[in-house]
Amino acid sequence: MPSLKQSADLGEAVPALVRRERMAELIAGRGFVRVAELAEAFSVSEVTVRTDLAALDEGDGIRRVHGGAVPRGARARETSVEESLEASASAKQAIGRLAASLVSSGQSILLDVGSTTLAVAQALKARTDLEDVVVITNGLHIALELESEIPRFTVIVTGGALRPLQHSLVHPLARTVLDQVHADIAILGCNGVDVDGGVTNINLPEADVKQLMVAAAERIVVVADASKLGQVSLGAVARLDQVDLLVTSGGADHTLIAELAAAGVEILTA
Repeated sequence: MPSLKQSADLGEAVPALVRRERMAELIAGRGFVRVAELAEAFSVSEVTVRTDLAALDEGDGIRRVHGGAVPRGARARETSVEESLEASASAKQAIGRLAASLVSSGQSILLDVGSTTLAVAQALKARTDLEDVVVITNGLHIALELESEIPRFTVIVTGGALRPLQHSLVHPLARTVLDQVHADIAILGCNGVDVDGGVTNINLPEADVKQLMVAAAERIVVVADASKLGQVSLGAVARLDQVDLLVTSGGADHTLIAELAAAGVEILTA
């Protein structure tokens, strides 16, 4: 398959209209193209690419998404943890540190599956002041990340059927553990946080487990980078009035932040 640079097949100085038409063709053909890839392919800055995508997004051909663009009408797909880790890595690390700062020694935590919650786990490891913390997780990658912290952390895995994309454990057995615990904090990842739609997730089995975590914790903390705000996915996780705190990243749309705050959600920005 030719590279994007070869596919663009344009010189450095071309009219914006021609460049945008070619971008739209590449996005339609590839399904998803990153801003950085388009900048390299057309020998322009990422600022110029974002301006081009904003103009194209006003039409019927493409839709801007976090980090790039997809053809308009393309269905959202579930990405693996490994893919998700590549997107907004610094933002997720900042969210992870802020969320981990909410945890005290002696507390119990329900730590959900996902790339942002993995950043929380990594930040918890880095907090050498923490002792006697119980972490209950449905994420195998999170359990393995925290294994080195035993015995100062107690790590409990929910059990259940394994989902390869997220390395997550879901029904039929996840309920067995979660129905028998009541944790101090649940730290949940998601695919969307919206004023009307609440907290949602793209995968229904994982959404079910997240609901159990909401029911099993005293305090609900949702971690979601700015790209998730205003988005609604298939599976309902929680109403906004069930969420005690949203930890998000900088760069979020101010209108969305204001709407969520008006709905009663406390928001911390990493």
